[in-house]
Amino acid sequence: MFEKFTAEARRTVVLAQEDARSRHQGQVRTENLLICLYDPPGAESVGAEVLTRAGLPRSEAAAAVQAIARTDPSGPDAQKLWRLGIDLDAVRSQAEEAFGPGALERTRAGRRRAREGHIPFDAAARTALELTLREALDLGHRHLGTEHLVLGLVRAEAGAAAHIMAAAGLTLDGLRAAVAELAPRR
Repeated sequence: MFEKFTAEARRTVVLAQEDARSRHQGQVRTENLLICLYDPPGAESVGAEVLTRAGLPRSEAAAAVQAIARTDPSGPDAQKLWRLGIDLDAVRSQAEEAFGPGALERTRAGRRRAREGHIPFDAAARTALELTLREALDLGHRHLGTEHLVLGLVRAEAGAAAHIMAAAGLTLDGLRAAVAELAPRR
């Protein structure tokens, strides 16, 4: 399936893995895919243009993803620490300030995580990728672009990205219309 992805869509998937890794998540989630549609800032993808035109600019998407990260830290230990008022991101930031960038990754546990390499997709993200293919086929497109990824994300109802989009008032029909409006340019 990935061979049909456009360069933009492949970049989004790779950036989503990097985003999940930087957030210390064990899996790539739909919100990682959503926020990486806008990356790098200034060189937005067709999917980011669809989202922006539909009413979800990068700043709002980033704020929503950050809110999820604050309220849903990865791993049971991180959640326990969060409940005690210990912010792991703040600890990481202070460690890097004192000992340099990547200080925690230079520990034994950090080296083990770095060796793990590929971060798998969670069930909702896998579903979103499958729905991306279905949307492209339904539209009669031979490629899988970021615009199709947007449609897959909104349809993957179990993922946080669908909830972020719904909270912004985006609907599947509205996003399909935005994709159709941009399709002649592709």
